[in-house]
Amino acid sequence: MKAKTMKKKARRAGATVRKAAQRQGRTVGAATGAAAGSAGEVLRDTWHSTLVTLTAAEQEVAKQVRLLLKRNRIQAKDAAGMLRELGSRAEVERRKAVKDLEGRLSMLQSRMQKERKVVGEAMGEAVTGALARLNIPSRHEVKELTKKVDQLGAKIDDFRKRAARRVRG
Repeated sequence: MKAKTMKKKARRAGATVRKAAQRQGRTVGAATGAAAGSAGEVLRDTWHSTLVTLTAAEQEVAKQVRLLLKRNRIQAKDAAGMLRELGSRAEVERRKAVKDLEGRLSMLQSRMQKERKVVGEAMGEAVTGALARLNIPSRHEVKELTKKVDQLGAKIDDFRKRAARRVRG
């Protein structure tokens, strides 16, 4: 393969990677729009900076390959082999990054569940306290009072039945 052809392919590959990074950034941005504000922003910023770093690294490698080809210190097929090796290394690193991101995301989700529970309990206590200050009975208190009224009603009925038996008997 000629040096000019290799240079053109390297430039096209860099442009393709940049476009893919921009599309991916937009997709991630849209997907995290519904997620929690600050957590989604942090993830989006981290993902974007990762893509920018990878794009810059790929551009630097392409530049180095072009320089090597220009100096004729390396053959085109050797350069292609190096690029394949670099691609496989990049794939390994990408898998590691995805695994790390999934781990962090699951940790963030479990933390959010715990925080949701804590906030729910705090809200319940605040509502209970406000109802108590306003002298409004809670559902539990109304249930307990209803139960006691039913028990008293049953006792009164029992006393009435006994009194009726005494009068007859």
